[in-house]
Amino acid sequence: MATDIKVEKLDDFRWLIPKTGKMRTEGLVYADEAMVTEITKDASLEQVANVACLPGIVGRSMAMPDIHWGYGFPIGGVAAFGMEDGIISPGGVGYDINCGVRLLRSDLDAADIKGDIRALVNALFANIPSGVGSRRKDLKLSAKQLDDVLLKGARWVVSRGYGTSEDLRHMEGEGCISGGNPEYVSERAHKRGKDQMGTLGSGNHFVEVGCVAEIYDEAAATALSLYKGQVTVLVHTGSRGLGHQVCDDYIKLLLSASGKYKIDLPDKQLCCAPITSKESRQYLAAMACAANFAFCNRQMITHWVRETFQQVLKIGPKDLSLDLVYDVCHNMAKIETHEVDGREQKLCVHRKGATRAFPPHSKLIPEDYQEIGQPVLIPGDMGRYSYVLVGTETAMKETFGSTCHGAGRRLSRHQAKKVAKGRAIIRELEDRGICVRTAGKGTLMEEIPEAYKDVTDVVNVVHNAGIGKKVARLKPMGVIKG
Repeated sequence: MATDIKVEKLDDFRWLIPKTGKMRTEGLVYADEAMVTEITKDASLEQVANVACLPGIVGRSMAMPDIHWGYGFPIGGVAAFGMEDGIISPGGVGYDINCGVRLLRSDLDAADIKGDIRALVNALFANIPSGVGSRRKDLKLSAKQLDDVLLKGARWVVSRGYGTSEDLRHMEGEGCISGGNPEYVSERAHKRGKDQMGTLGSGNHFVEVGCVAEIYDEAAATALSLYKGQVTVLVHTGSRGLGHQVCDDYIKLLLSASGKYKIDLPDKQLCCAPITSKESRQYLAAMACAANFAFCNRQMITHWVRETFQQVLKIGPKDLSLDLVYDVCHNMAKIETHEVDGREQKLCVHRKGATRAFPPHSKLIPEDYQEIGQPVLIPGDMGRYSYVLVGTETAMKETFGSTCHGAGRRLSRHQAKKVAKGRAIIRELEDRGICVRTAGKGTLMEEIPEAYKDVTDVVNVVHNAGIGKKVARLKPMGVIKG
């Protein structure tokens, strides 16, 4: 599956794919030399080149250092398209629409919970449903309630007492993507989502109790209320079966639309339609609904996390102060205004396994983060580290305000299982001081630390290229996986 795509080194962290054949623009990959050697082992660079062939693309087809092969776009792919002649492609968003991550900070020190970490992890595993459906009766949504979720996003669950207005203020888009229309979400997608609110997905999704291991930027850390040794919680999950079904439904519709509008596809997985078309409008409305479901899902899990900490540690919410730092989306196509060739232009920016990274003074980030930029949360694997960064002007100029979203897989799930065979993975992690609970042995084997790139290497590329700025490093203490 290795690629024969040629790349040219621009500097230590940028690699150009020259415009050839049917490419309408160049490709640009953010990586270091060792990563480029690894990347060429799969077809992800070819996918970057294929995206560059799509109608109405503005600027370069880009990939972040966590790049690996995906459906249509590579995971880690970013591309923007004009609103008049451009397209929208479900393969540029992905199956898990608004798979995202949020960071909670506390007033606890790691030493305060060292003796309670196993009890905390066990209680979190018991209290946060995972798998196909929810074990909590009060999360079974009626048809009307589900439609309200799809329209209102996190505001719906906060209005029912599962959070605060401060939570909403610290979410991308305040926890709601406008333009959703449940009429464009199929009955099958509705059915799959009805019993999955407040549930943790499988695979790389997790809830992680950790602590701040290192501070790189004191001013930014202070603005985010982070300090060394502090207990934190990361929540990583998305739109579950509902989002997967929305993607599946619209891949079929837009594959037909690609032929209807005579779009020459380099790969059928890049099926698309003009952004002005009826099909694209329907997809955007359904995608917004799935994204809003995901915001609600993470907010409900946050409620269970807060409840669990209070129960296990026997402290009140004021002493706990488990506050939301920020919630960021992955796997989205968003209509945004960017400066292109000296003038502002409205674009549809696809971020497939990539994170928005807007700079200081952006109107779209919370008031209390105006001086430092948008928080960017980069989770690693369950055995090493995760990072907190902030967005930069360089990202806004080069990548339409985008950066990486995680470590990026280096082994397929099948390969990871082969490597993990016969090993006591839970014991290995315990030897590193990390307590883990998981719904199944298979998931644990697929998610071994070696299955991923070292997130430190990925983040260093982002930081050194200037498309994100390091603020803090987080170390896992306990992890639950679906």
